[in-house]
Amino acid sequence: MAQVAEVVGVHETTVSRAVNGKFMQTPRGVIEMRFFFSSGFQKGDDENISNIYVKDMIQELVRNENPSRPLSDDAIVQILEQKDIRLARRTVAKYRGELGILPSFQRKKY
Repeated sequence: MAQVAEVVGVHETTVSRAVNGKFMQTPRGVIEMRFFFSSGFQKGDDENISNIYVKDMIQELVRNENPSRPLSDDAIVQILEQKDIRLARRTVAKYRGELGILPSFQRKKY
């Protein structure tokens, strides 16, 4: 939305209000316009990454974790920081919840 706002010459909130509650007919069906604007993060090297990409990374980390020692949200934050992606622990917990991934103590297999 920030990029669209810059090109059009308005504030980002104006773009947000303009697309709020609006839908678009596409060959794949009717899609809410907000779908085309994923929020994201900036990596340390000025590269922008989407929250969808970050969620995929979290899902992959959990998929490949040791079942007897599952990754905590803090551990996931540290792994992502090593990849120059800085997130708060609560953001990881929110994304984990949105992905339907249980907390580490509930994923542990003995």
